[in-house]
Amino acid sequence: MKVVNLKQAILQAWKERWSDYQWAINIKKNFPKGATWDYLNLAEALMEQAMIGPSPNPLILSYLKYAISSQMVSYSSVLTAISKFEDFSRELCVKSLLEIMDMFCHRLSCHGKAEECIGLCRALLGVVVWLLQGCAWYCERLRELGPSASMEASLRDCQDRLHSLIRSTKNRALVHIARLEEQGSWSNVEQAVLKVTDALSSVCSQFIFLVLIHPCFRSIPLLLSVQCDPPVHASFPSVHAFIMLEGTMNLTGETQPLVEQLMMIKRMQRIPAPLFVLEIWKACFTGLIESPEGTEELKWTAFTFLKVRSV
Repeated sequence: MKVVNLKQAILQAWKERWSDYQWAINIKKNFPKGATWDYLNLAEALMEQAMIGPSPNPLILSYLKYAISSQMVSYSSVLTAISKFEDFSRELCVKSLLEIMDMFCHRLSCHGKAEECIGLCRALLGVVVWLLQGCAWYCERLRELGPSASMEASLRDCQDRLHSLIRSTKNRALVHIARLEEQGSWSNVEQAVLKVTDALSSVCSQFIFLVLIHPCFRSIPLLLSVQCDPPVHASFPSVHAFIMLEGTMNLTGETQPLVEQLMMIKRMQRIPAPLFVLEIWKACFTGLIESPEGTEELKWTAFTFLKVRSV
């Protein structure tokens, strides 16, 4: 397969009716190794070709879904491509885009460089604005044209996806990071929220947005202030001192006395179980890091990963 650019490669695959895995194999053969698919804008190219008509092209759409499932493209590039679709009148296309979001929005993650992680935050904020714009568009059409089952369904679908996105604390935190990175972008969200709130007053599906979605948006700017107060007892030096003593002076002692003494400290100081376990591991790794290379390091390694692990 000789290709000139990505668009021609996609169209050739469509004309020859390649399956999704055939397409992936051939496209990898004919593009330079080392170039990332995000750099080549693969997700956007597939989206553009799949959404040309009034309804999505199922074959090219299957290529995009395969690229997402096989991690050829990043979540951020897919979200960015989705947020560039502006024709909400093509309801079948919008429905397909929402179904693509369902593939991965419940498990958003990024394992690349810091810039790529920030890119995911920005892409998530962009798709939130896109969903709000979709809600506003369908509200306007319902107000102008009157009741329509298909438009009401599309409005409900956009609201449902918006709710499923921002009810997650992790996703709200990602949006908050994007808000801090680009201060001006949050004003777009606030304006879109106000527009949707006003538009919903004239249609029947207000409940999801006003009761479930709107409070989530209001909580995003407060994320840091709500969680900034540390626990009253952030650390417990007695656990740390006891572990350091055991790891230094009583390495070969039996495990049961160690467990009993640790539990006694936990009960006496009323230490919550998660913080108790955390303090034990902190003490172990402190001893491991501070021990000199050689025999002492081996002793702490054995104590941390054998004795304490069995506790």
